[in-house]
Amino acid sequence: MGTTKIVLVTGASSGIGLACAKLLSERGHTVYGTSRKPSPASLGFRMLELDVTQDASVQAAVATVLAEQGHLDVVVNNAGYALAGPIEETSLKEAQGQFDTNFFGVLRVCQAVLPSMRTRRSGLIINVSSLGGVAGLPFQGLYSASKFALEGLTESLRLEVASFGIQVTSLQPGDVHTPITQNRVRTQGGGPGSPYRSAFETVLRIIEKEERDGVPAQRVATQVLRLMERKQTGVRSTVGHLSQRIITAAKAFLPSWLFERLLKSYYGL
Repeated sequence: MGTTKIVLVTGASSGIGLACAKLLSERGHTVYGTSRKPSPASLGFRMLELDVTQDASVQAAVATVLAEQGHLDVVVNNAGYALAGPIEETSLKEAQGQFDTNFFGVLRVCQAVLPSMRTRRSGLIINVSSLGGVAGLPFQGLYSASKFALEGLTESLRLEVASFGIQVTSLQPGDVHTPITQNRVRTQGGGPGSPYRSAFETVLRIIEKEERDGVPAQRVATQVLRLMERKQTGVRSTVGHLSQRIITAAKAFLPSWLFERLLKSYYGL
């Protein structure tokens, strides 16, 4: 890939996606951000309408980039949201909605961009996962499940497309200070009368405090830029407070009962 790259960033209207699009644009890359309802305001980069849950929307946005630029070098699959609530009281519709955005949305984008990348034998796909894709988070079970699935998809896809010169990597942020906190979707369960209500509210308070105290989204954007500048990317990389990164990395070495005890203590359970 050349010095100046053509980049597509999904979910670029706020938070991590916006920070990535701005930084990459400032560094001279040609950036296309996407959102379900793009703002007409000038952000310093081109915004396209793209709903990752809709096949036609994904295909149309990718086709626009290819028609205007002729190729696509980098894709940052960032679009997603957090669903919170007790697993027992989460409806299948709510669960499917979480996966349709966080997992199948990434799959749709990957399938749309891979043919052109494969033809050029060049490309980089960065899937924004989460440390919640390494450790199951209480009362964010479907969010964690969608990110665990994304981790598996990323590992498999890397193996399949490596011979075509395409790299795929997972970026796992810890808590980041973004609008994800106020935009979190709560399931209809976990409310008054729920046997989980007290624990749910306790955990959610801790989660939201940690998010408000999280690293700025620019830290994640800087890591995306670093990944773009590497000749070879690893399977995954992390970004966030050192304490969270250490705790999550410890899962591979600690006895499962001890790691679980640490998580329960962390979340006040």
